[in-house]
Amino acid sequence: MTRIETSWGPWEAAPLDEVVALMRGLTAPWWVAGGYAIELAVGRSYRDHEDVDIALLRRDQLAVRRLLDGWDVHAAVVPRTTLRPWALDEVLPEHAHDIWVREHPDGPWRFQLMLDEADGEEWVYRRSPRIRRPLAELTVEENGFHRLAPEVQLLYKSKGMRPKDKTDFKTILPLLSQGQRHWLDKALETEHPTHPWREHLRRDSHLSG
Repeated sequence: MTRIETSWGPWEAAPLDEVVALMRGLTAPWWVAGGYAIELAVGRSYRDHEDVDIALLRRDQLAVRRLLDGWDVHAAVVPRTTLRPWALDEVLPEHAHDIWVREHPDGPWRFQLMLDEADGEEWVYRRSPRIRRPLAELTVEENGFHRLAPEVQLLYKSKGMRPKDKTDFKTILPLLSQGQRHWLDKALETEHPTHPWREHLRRDSHLSG
């Protein structure tokens, strides 16, 4: 893994299998997110990964914090200019959803936790709460753990449009089903009506009809 310097210390992502092994100790639902969620859906490695993202529901935050007792865990403060320690049994404020984790204060950051919103049995997209999805359809089982459905991960990536996000979209696009394309197109219509990905999603499909 590449070592990256940040304003809050070096980042050296742990191997995905090590993070998955750790998270298996959590009884609450969790899933692999970020670039690895796309790569797992593709079924092969096609680019380097600078970080490892694990997501879970905000309502399960105390369970994961207790799992990480003994680790150095910090929450990003919005606007994201600082990190602050996340105390054991502390309920984070609603604006905190990005968490950095490392073994000890002198070591590099190893992975991130992302807190997702939910309303009963529905996942709610925090950037546009009108976009929702049944929790049962949010993830896909992968070798005994879950990964975020690629169309949902692409929705998150649609905001940044970083080179790696464009690579992920281009790589997974031919593998998306008609239903996955339709869901992402409608979600983008709600949040980003003129997003350039919409044209690609509708090309060679029946979405435009």
